[in-house]
Amino acid sequence: MSSRSSLSVFAALLAAGTLAGCGFTPLYGDSDQSGGVARQLDEVDVQNIPERTGQMLRDQLQYQLHAAGAPTSELYSLSVGYTISAQNSGVQQDSSVTYNRFVANAVWTLSPIGNPAAPLATGRASTENQINIIDQQYFAQTLETNTVNQQIADTLAQEIDTQLAAYFKAHPGA
Repeated sequence: MSSRSSLSVFAALLAAGTLAGCGFTPLYGDSDQSGGVARQLDEVDVQNIPERTGQMLRDQLQYQLHAAGAPTSELYSLSVGYTISAQNSGVQQDSSVTYNRFVANAVWTLSPIGNPAAPLATGRASTENQINIIDQQYFAQTLETNTVNQQIADTLAQEIDTQLAAYFKAHPGA
């Protein structure tokens, strides 16, 4: 092992020790005997989200939240309002557009299953992405748009997953 890689390993171990000394605990760690945050995330039922882009977000949320597969019990219901808009940008003199900018927003509510009128937590997630459309054929542009929609769904699902994990970490008995 070179001295440079030995130094980086030492620095990583020193950083980990420093974080442990200040009370740092991993967000998804099993800090209690019942399974912690990961168990609670697995108990979340993701409600249907309209439109194809909403289905993509729901699929990604289920993948993120249910790391161990399908949940064995569902104690929480997650409803998500999702909007995505495309804005033409880079307008040329001949009125052609050079790229589309996508802006996506999700507003979510976590409730006990069967009682949506008593929300436990709410939150927001947002992201942006864009595609170049200069000289693209329709088929290529459609494929690229689908790819961007999937990337947006992945990013929003990660944000919502992190926000839910933070809620469950702060409220372990919720």
